[in-house]
Amino acid sequence: MAAGALLAHLLGKNPQLQSGTWLPRARPLAEFHLQDSSGHDYSSDRLRGHPTLLFFGFTHCPDVCPTTLATLAQPELQKALPSAQVLFVSIDPDRDTGAALQSYLSAFSNRFVGVRGERAALAPLLKSLNAIAVREELPGGEYTMDHSATLYLLDTRGRLVAVFSPPFSATALAADLRRADDARRL
Repeated sequence: MAAGALLAHLLGKNPQLQSGTWLPRARPLAEFHLQDSSGHDYSSDRLRGHPTLLFFGFTHCPDVCPTTLATLAQPELQKALPSAQVLFVSIDPDRDTGAALQSYLSAFSNRFVGVRGERAALAPLLKSLNAIAVREELPGGEYTMDHSATLYLLDTRGRLVAVFSPPFSATALAADLRRADDARRL
């Protein structure tokens, strides 16, 4: 009986999210080394000390990326967890230079952080989040990127604690971030 009560108590600590899934146990990410839009090193160590909403995308994305970034830029979401960092991880190293990332993200918010890296540098992070990023050739020599559209919530220790799938609502995400913060799970 005591074990059941303890289990119920421990399970009750995880916030109930309306727009995402809280993981039963925080998962550490693989160590990675990328560059921010200024060309400075951005490693897994930089995820510590603040919650992070991580999203994979690319600047030539026609729909999912701009829609998601516009949602993340909504004031209600920014107010819900002001210490949170929004991290946009480019999966298109051939076109997404540091300058291209900075220009693209500044159209949504000056607070967003963009990082990039060659495919080999991206691989550990993609793998640890079970995310995909595949180049799809188009007619005429052009290409697009097929990628995971998931938002990943990382705690202040840089561990994966929750995932959110589209379509995203700024109101629902804001409520979930407040709930997670109130439960002291970030």
